[in-house]
Amino acid sequence: MTGFTVVIPARFASSRFPGKALADIGGKPMVVRVAERAARSGASAVYVATDDARIEAAVREHGIEPIATRADHATGTDRIAEATRKLALADNAIVVNVQGDEPLIDPRLIAKVADVLAHAGDAEVSTACHPIFRADEVFSPNVVKVVLDARGHALYFSRAPIPYARDAWRAACGGVDAPSGLPCYRHIGLYGYRAGFLGRYSQLAPSPLEGFEALEQLRVLWHGFRIAVAISETESPPGVDTPEDLEKVRKLGIVWQ
Repeated sequence: MTGFTVVIPARFASSRFPGKALADIGGKPMVVRVAERAARSGASAVYVATDDARIEAAVREHGIEPIATRADHATGTDRIAEATRKLALADNAIVVNVQGDEPLIDPRLIAKVADVLAHAGDAEVSTACHPIFRADEVFSPNVVKVVLDARGHALYFSRAPIPYARDAWRAACGGVDAPSGLPCYRHIGLYGYRAGFLGRYSQLAPSPLEGFEALEQLRVLWHGFRIAVAISETESPPGVDTPEDLEKVRKLGIVWQ
């Protein structure tokens, strides 16, 4: 199995749900639930990178090591980059960024994202996706799509319906599901990085593409780096962006350990 480290960025501040990292799920803070899932992926180590003393204390209480980071990071990737520097990982070490609001993340997918990067020598980053077929998802700007090349590398990410099935949708305007064989994939926000690249990433200028699409990963492609993509045959479980999302996760009937 590919050796890798998981780092979970976690802030207390959140525009839609302040303090969600510490929201209770089955008797433990959500960020702890995420770390427990990550630990089942086979990772060599799991850390929580945070700028908040309350989160530090909560994860330490449950045997998870926190990494104190600055409060002024613009993105979670920048926070991961600082944590990676503090860990002094080798440049070729693989770091998987697992979002702190994904308490149902599949540990096998975390491992798969690490493994696809380990076997893609020309890529600096990896991520994941799953097939989508429903027209409402294909045409929704809230669903991020990714188009792949022959080697499974990302060509582009977009909120637009790509690839566009011209003939099938010419008259329907998205009213029919994706035609059979259309390689349409929904992006899953899980990332693997080579540790050395994380140090370079924070120095890359933002691209105009990411500004318009509101997709940070386009910065990587804009500057000519490759992103290897692991394809999951199943949909990713829901994350927690709002209090309503939290209630949905709590009601799923999962027996939390």
